[in-house]
Amino acid sequence: MAKATKKQALGRGLSALLKDPTNDIQSANDKNADKVVGNIVELELTSIEMNPFQPRTSFNEEALRELASSIKELGVIQPITVRKLSFNKYQLVSGERRFRASKLIGLETIPAYIRIANDQESLEMALVENIQREDLDPIEIALSYQRLIDEIDLTQEEMSDRVGKNRSTITNYLRLLKLDPIIQTGMRDGFISMGHGRALISVENQDAQLDIYEKVLSNNLSVRETEAIVRGLKKNNESATTKKKVVPKFATEAQSSLSNYFDSKVNVKVSANGKGQLVVPFTSKEDFQRILKKIQGEN
Repeated sequence: MAKATKKQALGRGLSALLKDPTNDIQSANDKNADKVVGNIVELELTSIEMNPFQPRTSFNEEALRELASSIKELGVIQPITVRKLSFNKYQLVSGERRFRASKLIGLETIPAYIRIANDQESLEMALVENIQREDLDPIEIALSYQRLIDEIDLTQEEMSDRVGKNRSTITNYLRLLKLDPIIQTGMRDGFISMGHGRALISVENQDAQLDIYEKVLSNNLSVRETEAIVRGLKKNNESATTKKKVVPKFATEAQSSLSNYFDSKVNVKVSANGKGQLVVPFTSKEDFQRILKKIQGEN
């Protein structure tokens, strides 16, 4: 929690710097621009306008409310990105869902990355340098990698050369961003390690993912113990799927003769409770009528 407070204080300090009209930062070459590029700044939502070129025009209201609820509980985990237009005026570049959700719950400020004129090279240098720091948590590193992809337009191969890391290492960090926001927050706060996070990524069902996360916290489980739980869950799911897909012998024996009779590949589906269906495909209206006559016993 102390780390989060420190970040917020830094953001407020930079926000005050950007509100100094006598030293307004408009370019990467301006005084104090290096303090802004690559850093998180707390901006007032009223100072940010929508991007008129945003291709996305519709948002799922229910999903937006869910995101708003998450932000109310955990805060904005991934800052938005804005472009500086003029003094204390910005335009949204990315993160419109986070921006809308924050407004929905009445937040006054939002953490943001600011893009300023001719800052491309400076931003890349700042992000690469940031990744090399030793005090970053895995999610912070993952977000920096994602920004290099989104804002500098680097491929994972190019990024590998820039930061001196294997592509597989970069991929493993980026995959952490697919975790539920609650788990990402837990990793940022040091409740779980990157190893725990990597184990949980392979659990596709989000509710199951969170259930295991709660077990990890309550029982102080190691990475190996977490991996064992995930393997057990997968094994159970695979067994259930296999059991469901087993077609009884009486059905498989009839499948071949039915296919020969209808002169069409008949599919037999049987569920775990014994109920099932026959699927007889047809290729045209004439073929359908031919099969229908077979069913009706006509020549």
